[in-house]
Amino acid sequence: MRFYRPIEIARELSISTSALRHYESWGVIPSPERAANGYRLYTEVHAAYFRCLRAMFPGFGVSVTCQTLKHVMNGDIDAAFWLVNKEQAMLHEEKSIADQTLALLQQPDLPPVSGKKRLGRMSIGEAAAYTNVQASAIRHWEKEGLIVPDRDPENGYRVFGATHIRQILLIRTLRRTVYLLDRMRAIVKAVEHHDVEKAKEVTEEALHVLHGRNRLQLNGVYQLIELCRTSGHITPMYAHW
Repeated sequence: MRFYRPIEIARELSISTSALRHYESWGVIPSPERAANGYRLYTEVHAAYFRCLRAMFPGFGVSVTCQTLKHVMNGDIDAAFWLVNKEQAMLHEEKSIADQTLALLQQPDLPPVSGKKRLGRMSIGEAAAYTNVQASAIRHWEKEGLIVPDRDPENGYRVFGATHIRQILLIRTLRRTVYLLDRMRAIVKAVEHHDVEKAKEVTEEALHVLHGRNRLQLNGVYQLIELCRTSGHITPMYAHW
């Protein structure tokens, strides 16, 4: 069996040996054996854990990555795969919303969405259902000044039109980006004034970010599969992987 010195793995991953010890302290890397002089004896399995950890961080984040590796350590690879599958499904939903936002920014009318009938002036509940956004989130965005719905003069209830729906979808698309609140407010207001070019531009930028995250996630999944192969958790039925 080949043993790796910490410096060998650290150099391969362009990190410090102290980072390796740090990750080990999180309980997401199997504890290595020790040489007579006390040095850690990392195996190919340990190297695969470290590679997977570093590959998954950018696309999945620290929390999901650590949960995934703990599942692998416990031998529950199905739980690990379903966890990353859930994250990929969420990313796909974000892309679908961004695509929908970009399409609506270029159309004067609201088309039916996911089988829902075309609506005109909507209540907050109807707007939430149409955009698949929680009503509480819409109220929060209103409080932040990102969206200003009309009010029914008779009962004071919020009323949402086509412009508001575009704004809600745009906010949802941008909410995970690094845009500051003031800049987001200006972009969303541009839709209100029918100046959609800037909104289209930042939506395309958001799509570009999502494309990048998708590639990072797929690279992380590849290293996860390699880890499961190296650690012997993948049975012969998965040999075609």
